[in-house]
Amino acid sequence: MNKIIYMDNAATTATRPEVTDVMLPYFTEQFGNPSSIHKVGRDARRAVENARRQVAAAIGAEAREIYFTAGGSESDNWAIRCAAMANVKKGKHIITSSIEHHAVLHTCEYMEKLGWCVTYLPVDEYGILSPADVKNAICDDTVLITIMAANNEIGTLEPIREIGMIAKEAGILFHTDAVQAVGAIPVDVNDWNVDMLSLSGHKFHGPKGIGALYIRKGVKIENLILGGAQERGLRGGTENLPAIVGLGKAIELAVSELPQYTEKMEHLRDRLIDGILSQIPQVRLNGHQTKRLPGNVNVAVRYIEGEALLMRLDLLGIEGSSGSACTSGSLDPSHVLLAIGLPHEIAHGSLRLSLSMENTEAEVDTVIRELKGVVEGLRAMSPLAMNA
Repeated sequence: MNKIIYMDNAATTATRPEVTDVMLPYFTEQFGNPSSIHKVGRDARRAVENARRQVAAAIGAEAREIYFTAGGSESDNWAIRCAAMANVKKGKHIITSSIEHHAVLHTCEYMEKLGWCVTYLPVDEYGILSPADVKNAICDDTVLITIMAANNEIGTLEPIREIGMIAKEAGILFHTDAVQAVGAIPVDVNDWNVDMLSLSGHKFHGPKGIGALYIRKGVKIENLILGGAQERGLRGGTENLPAIVGLGKAIELAVSELPQYTEKMEHLRDRLIDGILSQIPQVRLNGHQTKRLPGNVNVAVRYIEGEALLMRLDLLGIEGSSGSACTSGSLDPSHVLLAIGLPHEIAHGSLRLSLSMENTEAEVDTVIRELKGVVEGLRAMSPLAMNA
């Protein structure tokens, strides 16, 4: 096989040429500091504010509610740590789920070390959190609820709108990590009733190292970075001008093409799922069959190790993942797969294939065929398979 088949788009996507094209002038010709008051600086400021409007329009927000960050992990950290600390007089209790991205989980663990109480709610076998569990977990000390919109590993979509309504009725701040959702499904901060939302450009064909945090007007939150008046004084530091411009263009393109994206991704996703499950025995789909991201496929293959599976596929030019790119070096099984009830030995055999508009039916069929051969070869050497 000569051509690489890239199916790890949940980890990162290729920057679109249209995005690169609009970024390039801001490295050289229009390189000004947006805080400078001369013409070059004013031109840079206009570019930043245009991108801010593009991001806001994509999620149903106002431009002044968008704050640029270095990516999703920074946005999650900012939302949780700084909103919680700003509202500490109201209480010291945070509610989250057991399947969040580590940017959320590790931040919550850090808050526990500072004396905060964190409730980690369980999910069902498909990875779906019950809104009733969220409501029942609320107490007098609860100041923040943080629940992801779509899981980065198994692709399950959470009932964010319902949870948002519960938080709104209780008068509690609600943050959602929407890093996997923005650009993949319709997002509206008002319909979802969210107070803060994290997003990251490289998940929808924008540049790496740039993201944003939506902070609803009136939300009390502490500064993330001291030392400058940038981002309305909440995040000091010279703006990453080219990346901000690229983020704006990428999110504009993603939202405008969402209907076509959804139709194609769901078709390829379902073709891939059906082919794997029908042609390879002892494989289960992780996550919900239909309430999942359009381009996400996550399966658990019995009797083999996920790392061996990935290496064999890589040799064949097929690029996938065993789960979150942020934990790919860990030998521990996915916390998400354990949370949905998989035993360790099955969770170790996970494979995530995440699609983009660049993928084709022919590539999907090739992956199914090659994956079948790889699984058969690995099982032939597996003591577990031999004794099954």
